[in-house]
Amino acid sequence: MTPLGIMGLNEGRASARTPGSTAVASSGDKPAIWLWSQYLLDAAAWIVAILLALILRYELLVKEINVPGIATFCAVAVVAQLVVGLSFALYRGRYSFGSFHEAKLLVIVAVLVAVILVLVSVAFFTVIEVPRSIGIIAFPFACMFLAATRYLKRMYVESKAKPGEDAQRTLIYGAGFLGNSLVGRMMQDPGSPYFPVGLIDDDPAKKHLRLSTVPVLGRVDDLRDIVARTQASVLVIAFAEVEAAQVRRVSDLVAGLGIRVLVLPPLRDMLGAAGAAIADFREVAVEDLIGRRPVDIHPDEVAGYVTGKRVLVTGAGGSIGSELCRQLATFAPAELIMLDRDETGLQSTQISLTGRGLLTGRDTVLADIRDADALLNIFEDRKPEVVFHAAALKHVSLLEQYPEEAWKTNVQGSLNVLRAAAAVDVTNFVNISTDKAADPTSVLGHSKRVAEKLTSWHAEDTGRGYVSVRFGNVIGSRGSMLPLFTEQIRNGGPITVTDPEVTRFFMTIPEACQLVVQAGAIGRGGEVLILDMGEAVKILDVAQRMIAMSGKDIDIVFTGLRPGEKMHEDLIGVGENDSRPLHPKISHTSVAPLHPETLSLQRWKAEGGFGQGQIGVLLGDAVEHSARTSPSTAGTAGPVA
Repeated sequence: MTPLGIMGLNEGRASARTPGSTAVASSGDKPAIWLWSQYLLDAAAWIVAILLALILRYELLVKEINVPGIATFCAVAVVAQLVVGLSFALYRGRYSFGSFHEAKLLVIVAVLVAVILVLVSVAFFTVIEVPRSIGIIAFPFACMFLAATRYLKRMYVESKAKPGEDAQRTLIYGAGFLGNSLVGRMMQDPGSPYFPVGLIDDDPAKKHLRLSTVPVLGRVDDLRDIVARTQASVLVIAFAEVEAAQVRRVSDLVAGLGIRVLVLPPLRDMLGAAGAAIADFREVAVEDLIGRRPVDIHPDEVAGYVTGKRVLVTGAGGSIGSELCRQLATFAPAELIMLDRDETGLQSTQISLTGRGLLTGRDTVLADIRDADALLNIFEDRKPEVVFHAAALKHVSLLEQYPEEAWKTNVQGSLNVLRAAAAVDVTNFVNISTDKAADPTSVLGHSKRVAEKLTSWHAEDTGRGYVSVRFGNVIGSRGSMLPLFTEQIRNGGPITVTDPEVTRFFMTIPEACQLVVQAGAIGRGGEVLILDMGEAVKILDVAQRMIAMSGKDIDIVFTGLRPGEKMHEDLIGVGENDSRPLHPKISHTSVAPLHPETLSLQRWKAEGGFGQGQIGVLLGDAVEHSARTSPSTAGTAGPVA
């Protein structure tokens, strides 16, 4: 979406003006003409104010007025206004024209001019014969006239700056600060493609509010009637951080009305270095409908354990790993080490960070976490202090067919990373898990559950901050549902959904990574931190919304739940607590530590029923008690895989 043009009358950008510029310069006149014409109006305002003060002072007996003295007195006022005004840059374009900043300055200038007039009338009363009270009486009239001329000029400029006839009739949902800013920009830009015709707000106190002459027409429940009444074709949701449920509600209310719904960029982008602005709104995406949740990250805590440290990220070429790298880079680590076995993924991550994909620096490391020796050599060479473990296999159905691959990467690979980290005394270790590890029913869930328990054991063994972070589906990650649905829609369908009632938790990649980074700061050793995913969303609803947004006629086919899949996922398992002592979106729980020596692939295969799609009771759950109470018995389960 092309940003709206920004008029000089916008007070938020006034500080960026150069000397000599003015807010009304956009009207086509030269700035100097406007400035000096304004001074002439100000001089005339003082003359009129003094004459009115004299008439009131002499109670309409104008014959008693000393005309030469009054002429001199008016000349003093005109010169004083010029000198004081120039001293405060009133005629140098420092302040946005007609703004509150300029209004405050006008009062200050008027007070000083009035003081000068009083002093002149006192010192030279015998010469000019002007009463000392004239300056005081003229002051309020002068203030009124000074402000009035500016207000009238501003009204004139704004009347000329309205959007053209081709502008789309637009409703704005939200009559707060952002809504006010949007209305002002739309109304002040002749080239704006949007013309605001009404505001919508649920606050009863704003029922009769008008912003730049644009009225509040009702609440969001009245949206359909308001659209029909105003013939609007665009609706802008003017909230910097809007919940997905709110976007869904608005989208449902305007369904079938042929109206485009636009949203603003997240507040963190508008306030950060992303370059987004208030007017950079865009059309609603599926991510907004199912997962756009604001995150209140505490940068001081994050900076404390990342800034100036050597940070290593496994799986850095993946969706989560690459976003983690981008977010960690903003905290200025001493060194960011990106490790992956996917060379193309590594290159993409490096390009997103540096703009170059040469793969010649020490920031990229090509290695497989299954290779314990290579991993240990890398850790001993680079000596990372903070590790984020994002490397994993994640596709449920594929791992049901090849459970040994899940064991090699998600269990044994995680153990390799943990051992290498312990060998070089890593202070903070964050293992990225999944909601499928809560009461697991799939190969993926069981393998990630073991990784959580191994992380817990290493936290006890090292006394360091080794934690796991658990969250659900990540919108837009490689191989996830949304890219699949998008491709199916592009090909004309059908969209495949397992079951009409199946639900999943969703979160965007940036949100998930923000909370992962935060979790590394607040997690205590051995804990599992669970990210608040909001409400579970029906997959069928997502499919239907994507079809509606595409404008195509696409069929939906139900395929039935696949082996290992649940109808509804759980973020917190049976017996796990949900305490949130430090962050409102992060729950803290714990899992029993699992001694690495109890791991046995052979016993796991024998008890798990591989090939049937049912893992059964994982060894890690069966030996929790023995691992916790007597490490000496750990070897009875068999050799380490």
